[in-house]
Amino acid sequence: MMTSLFSIFEPTSSIFSLSLNWVAAFLGLVYLPYVYWAAPSRWVLVWMKLSGVLYNEFKVILGSKSLGFTILFISLFVLIAFNNSLGLLPYIFTSSSHLVMTLSLAFPLWVTFMIFGWINHTQHMFAHLVPQGTPSVLMPFMVLIETISNIIRPGTLAVRLAANMIAGHLLLSLLGNMGPVMPLKILWVLVILQILLLMLESAVALIQSYVFAILSTLYVSEVN
Repeated sequence: MMTSLFSIFEPTSSIFSLSLNWVAAFLGLVYLPYVYWAAPSRWVLVWMKLSGVLYNEFKVILGSKSLGFTILFISLFVLIAFNNSLGLLPYIFTSSSHLVMTLSLAFPLWVTFMIFGWINHTQHMFAHLVPQGTPSVLMPFMVLIETISNIIRPGTLAVRLAANMIAGHLLLSLLGNMGPVMPLKILWVLVILQILLLMLESAVALIQSYVFAILSTLYVSEVN
């Protein structure tokens, strides 16, 4: 029996099980398509189509010359999407519902781009602190507001992803715990609700990974 609803997000105390739980974050690598054959399979075609769509989306923001950044954010999207989707399966640990995982993705990216921007585009970074057309009286306040909003960016990215994953899993857990106490006559209603909620969570898993990647791309475009 669970001690609390949030115990479903806790890795087990066993060191072996704990390591396996975090290794589950890389289970998505197993599902990546491998090009072994002359004729691509359907899974490879789907993968190429998805990569092409994401490449075109990110290229509009980053520019056609930022190929390395584009590949980086496509990989980031795929990693988060696989973790979110695999977490919907029974008995698989959802690493993206933990701030340890989400902050490990957001904070290094933010620090790297901030260092790159302040070293290579110092004047642009200073100019970005004061929006164009700001009155002279409000400039100190705008600098403070822009600085704070810039500092909390990795935190908002991490909390948004983790909170959305936790909220969906909590709803699924709450509905699942109602099953043993519900009469058989209305149990089918609970099953339908669970299926609909699972479909919604599948969409949220992809949407949140896209939001994380696209917001990171927008932050980079401000620096570069």
